[in-house]
Amino acid sequence: MSLRHRIFSTNPFIPQIRCTLTIMPILLQFIIGFLLGALMGYVAWRVKALSVSGAWAATVVGGLIFGLGGLSWAMLLLTFFISSSALSHTFSRRKANLSEKFAKGSQRDWAQVFANGGLGALLVIVHVFFPEQLWPWLAYAGAMATVNADTWATELGVLSKKLPRLITTGQVVDRGTSGGVTLLGTLATLAGAALIALVTGLFTPPVALSLFVISLAGLAGSLLDSLLGATLQAIYECLHCATETERHPQHTCGRETLLAHGWWWLNNDLVNFFSSIFGAVVAVGLWALFFPI
Repeated sequence: MSLRHRIFSTNPFIPQIRCTLTIMPILLQFIIGFLLGALMGYVAWRVKALSVSGAWAATVVGGLIFGLGGLSWAMLLLTFFISSSALSHTFSRRKANLSEKFAKGSQRDWAQVFANGGLGALLVIVHVFFPEQLWPWLAYAGAMATVNADTWATELGVLSKKLPRLITTGQVVDRGTSGGVTLLGTLATLAGAALIALVTGLFTPPVALSLFVISLAGLAGSLLDSLLGATLQAIYECLHCATETERHPQHTCGRETLLAHGWWWLNNDLVNFFSSIFGAVVAVGLWALFFPI
């Protein structure tokens, strides 16, 4: 790496203050990034948004993104972290009676952190080796828009007065059922994606195009999440409670759960990860329709 490696992206679409290693060594920025990642993980653990393993994972993911990506990359991660944590904390009581449906509780563990932020950590490493390329940044924005949209849909969708319907058949299902969608949840999906898109636009003009592309990418990724949840995701059944759940091998009642449908290896974390990849691809593809990548 050149001794004059830029601290922030030199891509003309991401105008930022450029500092060379003569001002701030890349190692120092990396250390500061991990300290900020650790702080984010600690705060999230203190407010019970993350488990202990989730806090350690957030330190790694946040450290890489803060330390290697700079201001623009950090802003997207912080926007997702702050908004999703605030929603989870605010509406945690409304979701308490749905805990039997979800595979895990309100505290995200290491797998959930990597499912939501792992692709971003990989993309920021790609960005370091190809700092003049725009596509890693666009892919990252699309991925973050997807996970933020999905989180907003999950947290706000349960507030809908109407029961959700399966995205595939339109069948009315219980709240918390994988693949179930509501109008409120869909609007929350678009709002969550638009928030990330708006922040992206601050660093990637033209703002209107960023808002359109990243919002659509986040919406597409979140809809794929629902589609996979309704079709291929592993869903189990507790014979004792006569209810479907993502939990395995034990239900909240303590009884064993059996696979009802879906692929046994495709859990909710992998669904989130694959959906973020799709959102990233959509973002890059849509942008390429207007500007060369």
